[in-house]
Amino acid sequence: MTKRLILAILLLIVIFGGIFGWKYYSGIKMMVMMSQPPPPAVITSAEVRTESWQPYLHAVGSVTPTQGIFVTTEVAGQVHEILAESGQRVKAGDVLLRLDDSVDKADFEGLVAQRTLARLQFERARKLLRDKSVSRSDYDASRANLDSAEAAVAAKRALINKKTIRAPFSGQLGIADINLGQYLSPGDAIVPLQSLDPVYVDYTLPERHLPQVHVGQSVIIEVQAWPGHHFEGKISAINPGVDTGTRTLRLRATLDNPEQLLRPGMFADVSTVLPLRENILTLPRTAVTYNPYGESVFVIQKNDTGLTVQNRPVKTGEVRAGRVEITEGLKAGEMVVSAGHNKLRNGQPVTIDNSVQLDGRTGDR
Repeated sequence: MTKRLILAILLLIVIFGGIFGWKYYSGIKMMVMMSQPPPPAVITSAEVRTESWQPYLHAVGSVTPTQGIFVTTEVAGQVHEILAESGQRVKAGDVLLRLDDSVDKADFEGLVAQRTLARLQFERARKLLRDKSVSRSDYDASRANLDSAEAAVAAKRALINKKTIRAPFSGQLGIADINLGQYLSPGDAIVPLQSLDPVYVDYTLPERHLPQVHVGQSVIIEVQAWPGHHFEGKISAINPGVDTGTRTLRLRATLDNPEQLLRPGMFADVSTVLPLRENILTLPRTAVTYNPYGESVFVIQKNDTGLTVQNRPVKTGEVRAGRVEITEGLKAGEMVVSAGHNKLRNGQPVTIDNSVQLDGRTGDR
């Protein structure tokens, strides 16, 4: 019985000794592992580059024609002949339509006959006045009759000419809403006419930009109808005053439009070209961490043990095409973390892996 008890005790000692020994060994191994420094974090790096940027003043505007009217009639009449079609391109002086002038032409013939008679009477009175066979008052009366007859002829001729409606300038007609036989009153709209080459783009800028704009400055226009197409022009006029309601400055740019791609009324994105900016320090936008208290980057530093990172505050400027301008805090050629910096801390070792590059083009801030 005693032997069995001793054997049981020895067996328990062996079992519990093995357990405690394994626990002790595991604890020692864990302490050794925890005493070793963590492996370096894998990051993507980017170099601070020097670039030249072309700055712009962005605004929205509208395309307007250099000349645009509704062709109207100055005199009343019935439409006798339509010579132009809707959408037709016309030149200055082209006949668009004619009103019925048959009655006016008949009256014109009568006035011409009266003018002929008045001229004969005037010539006779002049000869008689030379012979002193007629009084001076009769001579003056015949001269007045001739002048009146000539004025009546000229007035009737002008009225007949006004019944021939002509294009006042070269351009493109719109949709005509008239018909043969239709009676038109003075001022009735006949057809829209617009000059499409060149065209204007009117837009506004805040008054603070007044020192940056001048007549002759280049502008670039984009419209939704032609995505990716850039139209170039120049500022042709600047309003002398600032709008008191909006505190904005109105500008007008002139653009050549030989293909007539730009049409009046189009919504236009206008970029006013400013002088070129050179030696700008830039980084990928992903390299900058934006916080309520400011922006910062992790700068990669090399020491005896390898690469480490150090957080550094910076000041940023304009953002363009996925890159951000650095105005303060970095120098050209410095290396920073562009991706993988979420769990970094000051002094942490890092390993650079640029096999996967991020373009960082997430839009402008």
